[in-house]
Amino acid sequence: MNKLYIGNLSENVSPPDLESLFKESKIPFTGQFLVKTGYAFVDCPDENWAMKAIDTLSGKVELHGKVIEVEHSVPKRQRSRKLQIRNIPPHLQWEVLDSLLAQYGTVENCEQVNTDTETAVVNVTYDNKEHARQGLEKLNGYQLENYSLKVTYIPDEMATQQAPSQQLQQQPPQQQQHPQGRRGFGQRGPPRQGSPGAAARPKPQSEVPLRMLVPTQFVGAIIGKEGATIRNITKQTQSKIDIHRKENAGAAEKPITIHSTPEGCSTACKIIMEIMQKEAQDTKFTEEIPLKILAHNNFVGRLIGKEGRNLKKIEQDTDTKITISPLQDLTLYNPERTITVKGSIEACAKAEEEIMKKIRESYENDIAAMNLQAHLIPGLNLNALGLFPPSSSGMPPPSVGVSSPTTSTSYPPFGQQPESETVHLFIPALAVGAIIGKQGQHIKQLSRFAGASIKIAPAEGPDAKLRMVIITGPPEAQFKAQGRIYGKLKEENFFGPKEEVKLEAHIKVPSYAAGRVIGKGGKTVNELQNLTSAEVVVPRDQTPDENDQVVVKITGHFYASQLAQRKIQEILAQVRRQQQQQQKTVQSGQPQQRRK
Repeated sequence: MNKLYIGNLSENVSPPDLESLFKESKIPFTGQFLVKTGYAFVDCPDENWAMKAIDTLSGKVELHGKVIEVEHSVPKRQRSRKLQIRNIPPHLQWEVLDSLLAQYGTVENCEQVNTDTETAVVNVTYDNKEHARQGLEKLNGYQLENYSLKVTYIPDEMATQQAPSQQLQQQPPQQQQHPQGRRGFGQRGPPRQGSPGAAARPKPQSEVPLRMLVPTQFVGAIIGKEGATIRNITKQTQSKIDIHRKENAGAAEKPITIHSTPEGCSTACKIIMEIMQKEAQDTKFTEEIPLKILAHNNFVGRLIGKEGRNLKKIEQDTDTKITISPLQDLTLYNPERTITVKGSIEACAKAEEEIMKKIRESYENDIAAMNLQAHLIPGLNLNALGLFPPSSSGMPPPSVGVSSPTTSTSYPPFGQQPESETVHLFIPALAVGAIIGKQGQHIKQLSRFAGASIKIAPAEGPDAKLRMVIITGPPEAQFKAQGRIYGKLKEENFFGPKEEVKLEAHIKVPSYAAGRVIGKGGKTVNELQNLTSAEVVVPRDQTPDENDQVVVKITGHFYASQLAQRKIQEILAQVRRQQQQQQKTVQSGQPQQRRK
C-alpha cells in the first residue's frame, strides 16, 4: 500500500511541481511522478510514508488553485470489501461509528489500527464489494464532529497473486465472483474442514493472550540491554511478548501483550513483576507496584460474578485486593477495563491465574454463543456491535459460522425482509430516565442505531419497581437494542459493580403454540433452559388475550436471553410452516371435490 493516487490536480501541474511539494513536506518518494490530466501517481518508500503523505497533504494543500486529494492507489481488480477509515474523532463512542458504517451494508469486521496520529484509524470489512464501494463514496469527506473522514480501499493482494484462470478453476462456482469472500482462502483454494491447511481459524483457548499495564519507567528494565532480558523471558516461557512502547505517547503506563499457553503467560507475568520490584528497589521507588491486567469489558461481568462472588472468592483464595476500573473510561480507543491486583508477588501471580482462567472461559463461551447466533440470525453482524473484542486488543478474532442455504432457519431467504418481532423487556423503574435520555435523545439514538421501535410503557402503579420496554423490530434489531439496554443499565450502575445484569423478557406466542414451547412433559422447555442457561417459564392457566396469545417469560443475562428468544422464535416458525403446509393441502384438495 505504498503507491499513491494524487487527484483533483489542475491541468497546469507538472512533475517538478509535485516533486517540490513532496520535498517541502519532507515526504520521500521513489521513482518519477506519473502525471495524467487531472491526476498523478507516485510510489513512497513504504506504507508508513504513504500514510504520512495522505495525512499531511490530502485535502490540506493547494496546488495551482486546487486543493489536492491523496489516497492509496488501488487498481480496479484489487478493490476489495475492505476499507481504511482515517481521521476519526478521538474518543468517539463505538456505537456512533457502528451505526454510521451500518448505513451502507453489513459490516463483517471493524478493528482499530495503531497509529501515531491524534485521530483514530479503523480497517472495515463489508460483506460484499458493492457495500464497500458505497461506503467509500458516502463516507470519504463525511463530516463527523468537525473531522472530515478519509476513506480508501485496502488492496486485495490475492487478486495479483493468482491469475484469474487459476481462481476460477480452484474455487467452487458460487465463490468465483468473490475470491476473498471468506476467511482462509489461500493460493490453493479453500482448505478442507479440519485439514492442516485451515490456518485462518481462531486461536485455541490456551493461546488467549495476557494483557498487562506496567509503569513506563520500568519498560527499559523489562526489555534489558539490547533486548537481552525480554529475549530471556520469551525463551524461558516459550512465549511471544509485545511491549507497546509507541502507544499513548507520554502516558504513565504501557501495555504488554503476552501470547503463550496459560502457564507460559503466568510465568512471564511473574518474572515481569519480579523485574519491576527489583528495579523499584534499585531506584528507591517506594510506591506499591500492583499487577494491572487489561480485559475486554464484555468479560468483566462474568469475572465479577453474581453479587461479586467470583471476585470475592479469588481475593480470599489468593489473599489479594482486587479493583476494576469504571465503565466510564471506555471509549473507541479503550474497550478494555483495568483489573488492579494488590498483594505480594506470589499472591498476585495466583490471582492472575484465576482471573485469566475466568476470562478465557468467558471468551470461549462467547465464541460458542456467537456462532450459534450467526446461524440463528442469518446476516447478523456481531463484530460491528462492539460486543466482542477487536483483534487490536490482543484477542484472536472470532470466527463466525455462516449458515448454508440448506440450514434450517426460522427466517426467510436472502433478499426478503425477516419478520418483525415484539419483545417486552423489564427494567428497573429508576432506570427509565437513563434509557430515555435528556429530551429523549438516548432512546431516539438507540432506536436509529438498532433499527427498532422502542417505547416505554406507562407504570402499572406509583410503587411499581419495574417498567416495561416494548421493542419491535426484526431479529438483528432486537439483538442490537436489547444489547445496548443491558449495557446502559450496567454503565449507569443500576446493577452493583460486582453484579451481572439479568433481565426478564416476555414474548407473546399463539395459545395453540404454547404446548410446542413446553414440550411433552416439559421436555422442550427444560432443554431450552439447559441449552441457553436462561430461565424459561410458560405460566400455567393463562387466559389468552384478545389476539389469542399467551406469554413466555425469559430471565437471564444478555446472551442467555438472546439464545432462548431465538430458539422460541424458531419453534414458532416451525409451527407456522406446518400450518401453511396444511392450508395448501386443503386448498389443493378443493378443486378435486368440485370436479366430482
